[in-house]
Amino acid sequence: MKRRRSQHPIKQILLWLWKHHKVCRTQAILNVLIGLAQVGLGLLSVDAIRSLTDIATHAKEGSILWTAIALGVIYLLELLLHIASTWISAALGVKTQNTTQHFFFHRLLKGKWNGIEKYHSGDVLNRLFSDVNDIVNLMTEVLPTVIIVITQLLSSFIYLYIMDSNLAMIVIIASPAFILFSRIYFKKMRRIVRTIKDSNSAIQSIIQESIIHKMVIKVLERENTMANRLEQRQNLLRKQIKSRAKFSILSKSLVNIGFTGAFLAALVFGLFQLQEGLITVGVLMAFTQLVSRIQRPMLDAARLLPVLVNSMTSCERLMELENLPLEEKREPIHLDGEIGIRFNNVSYAYPSCNHTVINNFSHDFRPGSFTAILGETGTGKTTLIRLILALISPIEGNGEAYTSQQSLRLSAALRNNFSYIPQGNTLFSGSIRENLLMGNPQATTDDMRQALHTAMADFVFELPDGLDTKCAEQGGGLSEGQAQRIAIARAILHPCKVLLLDEATSALDVETEKKLLENLKQHFKGSTIIFVTHRLAVVDFTSDVIKMTKS
Repeated sequence: MKRRRSQHPIKQILLWLWKHHKVCRTQAILNVLIGLAQVGLGLLSVDAIRSLTDIATHAKEGSILWTAIALGVIYLLELLLHIASTWISAALGVKTQNTTQHFFFHRLLKGKWNGIEKYHSGDVLNRLFSDVNDIVNLMTEVLPTVIIVITQLLSSFIYLYIMDSNLAMIVIIASPAFILFSRIYFKKMRRIVRTIKDSNSAIQSIIQESIIHKMVIKVLERENTMANRLEQRQNLLRKQIKSRAKFSILSKSLVNIGFTGAFLAALVFGLFQLQEGLITVGVLMAFTQLVSRIQRPMLDAARLLPVLVNSMTSCERLMELENLPLEEKREPIHLDGEIGIRFNNVSYAYPSCNHTVINNFSHDFRPGSFTAILGETGTGKTTLIRLILALISPIEGNGEAYTSQQSLRLSAALRNNFSYIPQGNTLFSGSIRENLLMGNPQATTDDMRQALHTAMADFVFELPDGLDTKCAEQGGGLSEGQAQRIAIARAILHPCKVLLLDEATSALDVETEKKLLENLKQHFKGSTIIFVTHRLAVVDFTSDVIKMTKS
């Protein structure tokens, strides 16, 4: 049975929101000030209408013309405030959302490599877009609206109470029931909204994976399987949304019935008072205006409840991402001289596995050596590369980088001394030039030409647009071998003293691979090269060979 996620206390969520509120505080404050000004102008318009009515019915002395002009000015000011509110939302809203999204995106990149694997990339994307949008809306629009609604409710009630305390008490009589109902509603709706958000993430994950692995799906003829999987998730989402709609309709209906009943009772009572001459027509007109200004905030609050629930759930989902462990923050350490890598009785097991992948591994990758790491799948070859790059840490033993002058524990601070070529297609969407600049932003065209030549990728200059040739996602438009050689050129451009290759020539033919290895040995002469491969032919180019076996 699936374990239900625990909900964060409201206080904890509010404190978290306050911490992130500074990026949008200006927009929120402006929205509150404009909203409060609108509340004040609204009360002035009620008083002006009351005065106009009383002047027209001779219950009060005054000028209808000047009072009407004053009412017109109030309406004009309300229009200008509405325009200002719309402009602020357009001018500052996107900036606030971009800043918040950038914060979480940057934090994910700075997080530990093995911290986020429990989240599907589609789920993470859903949180970075949908949930960020929700909390920005909460901080800039919803919370200011709550403040404005409360202010409008209290000010309208006080104004009505001053005019007629009995009418005020009848109108407000539904409030305790509304507050009690809100607590029940909030608690249940949080559970419903969380399931809906999780379903949306699952749907995005299925679509994203299917697009990325479209070729595999087509070859295996599983188009219908993936379409059916998506349909099942969509059906579940539809049921969840129907459940939310039913609960929401019932809730709103009960609230509306309560408020309508209170309004009718107060209206009948007011008409009796008017009939007996206890109030003026102006007072009754003002009453009908004020009732809407008292009940509308309550109805607004009822409409805000789903938004609040949705936003609170988004806060929880982003809090989960923010709580992922970060890498230790340290300044990069540049090692002088030739670098070696030494492991002493290192063991490692992934949290999701029940067995040790690497067990009591010891080896000295001597400075300037070229080592081939051989072994079947699952023997820990790639894990060893991750340990060298300090993406993961040993559960036992230690690894260190050393020179003739110093020796330091392997850590993220040492990565600037390494260059890494992973297995598979690792090109980014964009031009070949942009991909190469990822290796070294200061690289010149001549530097790129030399790196491509070393990587056996001279074909780039035969393309119509040369270095400016556009690559689609994951190197689309290029063959696997071409993309792999461009990735090798990118690694060549990156200044380093240790080169790590993880099946980086798997898509190349034997002759091309041999020529490429000769080029790499020449280019990285004096550097340490560690090459994970399954091809025995590579052994002819290496000074050391490690054969890894399953522990």
